[in-house]
Amino acid sequence: MTRTIEAVIDRDGKIRLLESVPPGTSRRAVVIILDEPSVSDESAILSEEALQDWNRPEEEAAWSHLQPAK
Repeated sequence: MTRTIEAVIDRDGKIRLLESVPPGTSRRAVVIILDEPSVSDESAILSEEALQDWNRPEEEAAWSHLQPAK
């Protein structure tokens, strides 16, 4: 059976699958490198300016009750 699984290649060239592959026998794979950033990197870049207003001490204090105890 052929499956398509999305993966991310980090800056060190290591490939990280975004889904797990069931253990078992060895499998072959084909890697296609796309000339675009990964979705997670792109989303972070696009949301940075929109979320900048939340990066204030008042916001940290307002939401501190949701943070785990340190």
